[in-house]
Amino acid sequence: MTARPISETVASLMPRAKTELAELVAFRSVADPAQFPRSECEAAAGWVADALRAEDFQDVALLDTPDGTQSVYGFLPGPAGAPTVLLYAHYDVQPPLDESAWLSPPFELTERDGRWFGRGAADCKGGFIMHLLALRALKANGGVPVSVKVIAEGSEEQGTGGLERYAEAHPDLLAADTIVIGDTGNFRVGLPTVTATLRGMTMLRVRLDTLEGNLHSGQFGGAAPDALAAMIQLLASLRAEDGTTTVDGLTTDAEWDGLQYPEAEFRTDAKVLDGVGLIGTGTVADRVWARPAVTVVGIDCPPVVGATPSLQASARAQISLRVPPGQDAAEATKLLTAHLESHAPWGARVSVEQVGQGQPFRADVTSPAYTSMAEAMRLAYPGEEMQASGMGGSIPLCNTLAALYPQAEILLIGLSEPEAQIHAVNESVSPEELERLSVTEALFLRNYAESRKG
Repeated sequence: MTARPISETVASLMPRAKTELAELVAFRSVADPAQFPRSECEAAAGWVADALRAEDFQDVALLDTPDGTQSVYGFLPGPAGAPTVLLYAHYDVQPPLDESAWLSPPFELTERDGRWFGRGAADCKGGFIMHLLALRALKANGGVPVSVKVIAEGSEEQGTGGLERYAEAHPDLLAADTIVIGDTGNFRVGLPTVTATLRGMTMLRVRLDTLEGNLHSGQFGGAAPDALAAMIQLLASLRAEDGTTTVDGLTTDAEWDGLQYPEAEFRTDAKVLDGVGLIGTGTVADRVWARPAVTVVGIDCPPVVGATPSLQASARAQISLRVPPGQDAAEATKLLTAHLESHAPWGARVSVEQVGQGQPFRADVTSPAYTSMAEAMRLAYPGEEMQASGMGGSIPLCNTLAALYPQAEILLIGLSEPEAQIHAVNESVSPEELERLSVTEALFLRNYAESRKG
């Protein structure tokens, strides 16, 4: 088998792919109505649905999920007796953060330095475009040899579980022989990689109250308990001096025994400033793929501009805890909650609210579908062999699908390699990776169909 006809077709489709990705990136589809209008997500969902209809998908539907968002579903029937493959992506995106820090508008796809910049370009609107490219290439070269279901989620970044709950209530909808999650990425540009593990996640909001109201810091400071100071002390208890996560009762010494992440490469990928050390102990792979990691993702406190010399009566923070495979996210949530309640200083009143949770995931990379994927990657990336890595991020839907369809093989690929800087300012996608991974997916679907015959 050669990849040439497929690769030539995908190459010819790249200008169209860029135009479509620009249209999709233009929707400010952050699934949080407190930040952007719900209409932006609805418009993005409508665009995805129209794209599926244009590719002759049947039963295209906007699914109203329990968290108030919409997922988009479509079905493309294949030849009689062919296996069914579910292709996943999500059209919702992270907020742009500080828009002034972007070198180009976050919701305007912009080409620069050989990459396409824009929020969601890699994570994961580009993943949906990847699926379209693969299917179009197959149509132009003999047809799509499998039945295809596509599901585009509308709230993956919020972790609110809408699609998981919908799938549980409608278990036949997403049933498939194999599932391709297009929401991870290569270990580095040009190195074809499947993701073997995902850390789970729990998200908590903690509030501390110490006073009935704010007080003058000169009149009362030094004796009156300041809630913001209490919060700072509480959050500091979540890390050891070397930066290791320290949640009471949580195991933090697991080791990663696969593909390693050289420290120099990690420093470059993470853009660590010269002279600033990494945190934690063990190998980098241990720290980002095999161990829990706590992050304070937000604090409610007065901004510097306009701040007054006052003691704060209340303070609130949002905390993310990444949970590695082998640990239970629900148990980790209990441990983190107990830690916060027991470490608040000065008797501060503590309230904890859970706002998101997802279990970690481990794929079986020895399953037959991975043989088909390895061959596809070998052809799409000449001279390279498929690698398996971990990923520190979370895709809660994976565990739901694994539980609903225990016989299905689940593969994770995508466009979120380190240079993509997903969730940060100036997110981008490599058009070369989009092209090669689209070729990979098309070849995989063809290989997989052949492997299931007889």
